[in-house]
Amino acid sequence: MVSKSHKLLLLSIFSILLLVALPACSGQSQNQQTMMPLDQMPDEVQSAPVSVQQAYQFASANPDIMKQIPCYCGCGAMGHTSNYSCYVQAVDANGKITFDTHALGCSICVDITQDVMRLQKEGKSSQDIGAYVDKTYSQYGPSNMP
Repeated sequence: MVSKSHKLLLLSIFSILLLVALPACSGQSQNQQTMMPLDQMPDEVQSAPVSVQQAYQFASANPDIMKQIPCYCGCGAMGHTSNYSCYVQAVDANGKITFDTHALGCSICVDITQDVMRLQKEGKSSQDIGAYVDKTYSQYGPSNMP
């Protein structure tokens, strides 16, 4: 027969295990990234390849880091001042985004954003991410950062 104290101990252990396991079952992760919902994207983004969709979703939802990341595709001549500019042309006072279509056809822009997403998920700092982007993509052209 199991004593009352053993039952309490087992119940306590079960409760702790349940609390630890629930977040894993919910699909939430500690490094979950903020993404703008796809249905808030322009039609041409919604019909683009998944990697392009994800890049637009991430870039538009994470301006703080994306404005710190340069692009090396030559888009500085278009007035772009960061990798964020490849996706977002403007944000009005109400938060309405005017999207830039440039990244729809530019694999360098999308590759940079995919790298930012991966490195951020790995817990890298924005400085480390920027250094990685500089080292990896500077061979393709000049930075568009002022």
